[in-house]
Amino acid sequence: MVLPALFVLASCDDEETYAEQKEKERDAIAAFLGRNVNIIDETGDTICKVGVINKISEEQFLAQDTVTDLSRNEYVLFSSSGVYMQIVRRGVGEVMKPGDRKRIICRFLEYNILGDSIQLRSNVPYWHTNPDIMDVTNTSGTFSAYFNTTVNSGGAMYAAYSSTSVPKGWLVPLSYIKVGRQFSEDQISKVRLIVPHSEGHANATSSVYPCFYEITYQEMRD
Repeated sequence: MVLPALFVLASCDDEETYAEQKEKERDAIAAFLGRNVNIIDETGDTICKVGVINKISEEQFLAQDTVTDLSRNEYVLFSSSGVYMQIVRRGVGEVMKPGDRKRIICRFLEYNILGDSIQLRSNVPYWHTNPDIMDVTNTSGTFSAYFNTTVNSGGAMYAAYSSTSVPKGWLVPLSYIKVGRQFSEDQISKVRLIVPHSEGHANATSSVYPCFYEITYQEMRD
């Protein structure tokens, strides 16, 4: 009876606690900010130059009219959620107001920061005609959304994770970007995000890992 008990105790000691997993995640994000990361695809091409990130506070972000200075590679940290955001292009159209509902096309790159690897992409030709589509509602300033699977049977996120739940981190930019019916790429809103596990999809939440995203948001035409 003693040996099995000792084996169980040793196995428990080998498992990370949730607190230890969160600490590992915090360390990975902190390192990512200063690593001057270039994200490279399977062919060796650089598809996203992240660079060394300059973190700014929400107070500074608001003081500079909710702009992140691209020349300084600024990302604003939202302290309540732990999400970092850089607005690459604000877009054209209107910021969603309370009571608004929109169907939004998203194309993205998902990079697992803890695993140091590309995890998923929809900004490639394969997904061009089958993008991720979010149905978004602004209720008194609070955004909710789900991935629509009736228009096109779901995009890359639904195919990969079998869920219509939109990561909460994806909704953070909607308070600041303009999502309209753009006609050229330079009019389409684009952001970069660092999303901790608590604001990510179910896989990230359960396995406790953060993701970097580059996402475009475009209102779907009727």
